[in-house]
Amino acid sequence: MALLMQALALPAHADAPTPIPMQQLMELARGGAAALPADVRIEIEPGQLDARLKLAPCRRIEPYLPTGSTAWGRTRVGLRCTDGPVNWNVFLPVTVRVWSPAVVNVGPLQAGAEIRAEDLQIREVDIASAAAPVFRDPQLLVGRLLAATLPPGTPLRPQHLRVRQWFAAGETVTLVYVGEGFSASTEAQALSNGLDGQAVRVRTPSGKIVTGWPAGERRVEVRS
Repeated sequence: MALLMQALALPAHADAPTPIPMQQLMELARGGAAALPADVRIEIEPGQLDARLKLAPCRRIEPYLPTGSTAWGRTRVGLRCTDGPVNWNVFLPVTVRVWSPAVVNVGPLQAGAEIRAEDLQIREVDIASAAAPVFRDPQLLVGRLLAATLPPGTPLRPQHLRVRQWFAAGETVTLVYVGEGFSASTEAQALSNGLDGQAVRVRTPSGKIVTGWPAGERRVEVRS
């Protein structure tokens, strides 16, 4: 994790600038972004407070995330003075950049195009530029269809892909029960289309209705 070594200063009395606790801001950013890969590096770019603010000098400033804010992209952090002549509280705009290897497209891709391996490469990008996750494995994208036209160098995210349909309603599927140390399978009839990431109901030969998850071509899994 790259640390910002230079201490910036909040607007305060001209002879007593108040330093921003950058190390604590970095820890706040990493703790506020769930499940970050180990190979990311975080950068924080502080914005500017209202120039009309005149803050008293402070020996201890505690940063915190306000309710409803996240340490991701353009956001804000709270800064409160807990050791000074006046205990003040302000909100500082910041930009959190999270640099990580991710899959991007080499050249422009048209909506409806099927993604090929040669269309993709791994590049370090700011994954915090949008809320949706990125892909880190190109093989997860090969053969998928695009839902939108993408300019070169776009980090691919789930919303860029058409929802994959593994089977249609009425088709015969393999229903697989998966548990710790065992698996069993039977045939069943799909009662709705099998779309990636969406639960689907199937009917077994005995007439029982079971809910599972599409997991491949004409395959539904039920995990216990």
